[in-house]
Amino acid sequence: IRAQLQSGVCLLIGKGEGNVMLLASVSKDLAGRFHAGKIIQALVPLVGGKGGGRPDMAQGGGSDLAGLDHVKAAFATLLSPSLP
Repeated sequence: IRAQLQSGVCLLIGKGEGNVMLLASVSKDLAGRFHAGKIIQALVPLVGGKGGGRPDMAQGGGSDLAGLDHVKAAFATLLSPSLP
């Protein structure tokens, strides 16, 4: 997915038995506007977890599956003030 992402910010969400994994990726051209580590740090508390990473890629996880709907809404809100 990352190789196909020419310009953008993506969030991958995986859920398993009792856990949630989040992975954020930011293309190089948007690295000055978005920081994947900060995105993950803002989202993982919604699923009861921790995470972090680099400006271009970060990951985290938690155990609160009910928080997934909040993660999706919060991700859109994090990006919306910066979108053209």
